[in-house]
Amino acid sequence: MVTIASIVQSFEPISLMQMEGVKLMNRIDTKYAVPMAVLPHILEAAKADYHIQEIDGKRIATYDTMYYDTDSLDMYLRHHDRQLVRQKIRVRQYVDSNLTFLEIKRKNNKGRTKKKRISVPGFDITAETFGEGKRSMWSVEDFIAAKSRYQWAELSPHLWTKFHRITLVNRAKTERLTIDMDLVWDNVISGEKKTFTDLVIIELKRDGNVPSKMTRIMLNQRIHPLKISKYCIGTALTTPDIKKNRFKSKIRKIEKMLAINNF
Repeated sequence: MVTIASIVQSFEPISLMQMEGVKLMNRIDTKYAVPMAVLPHILEAAKADYHIQEIDGKRIATYDTMYYDTDSLDMYLRHHDRQLVRQKIRVRQYVDSNLTFLEIKRKNNKGRTKKKRISVPGFDITAETFGEGKRSMWSVEDFIAAKSRYQWAELSPHLWTKFHRITLVNRAKTERLTIDMDLVWDNVISGEKKTFTDLVIIELKRDGNVPSKMTRIMLNQRIHPLKISKYCIGTALTTPDIKKNRFKSKIRKIEKMLAINNF
């Protein structure tokens, strides 16, 4: 039986150091939601044109992320209400590489995504505290104030997101593809938890609409882009009484897709 683990071992690897030139911190993102049953076909089709990121021999990485928001969920609501200029603030632990970053993602009115981040070693998502060691030239408070529309004091943890990720890089190193599996959303405020083991969220990241082999692979699988935010979908699924009209159709589409493929 062909498994995801066996397929990823057949890719040519690329190291974290070799990927330094593929950061794409100012980029255009194209997202897809697919059932797990389709992922082996996508990976098999990608082997000829993509390398796979490998860290200490591991090709499927573990990510823990805490998303922050205001008490009124301003970041979530700006996205829901179709505000073109919006931000997300999170602390992400790259578990296998033992790295932790405070990250600010900003989308502008031209659809481009810019990401700024600082290293925060010692940050404990569950304890909401920082280690005593040197973090960077920035304090957390100053970094948030300088790079976002918010102040650190008005933010609090809202959604804990866990998943496993496969990262692919095309041979020309002009695009990066992240494949997120085994999604778990754990809402800090409501206490509700959702697990989607059959859902895969794929994100193609490139500097502009340059030609991509992955878009062709997706079309061959009859998979079309779907604008989806892990933070917003997770918040909508785990926050009772929150405004979620804009996301209901996407949630229904995902649930229908998974139901068909589990039949």
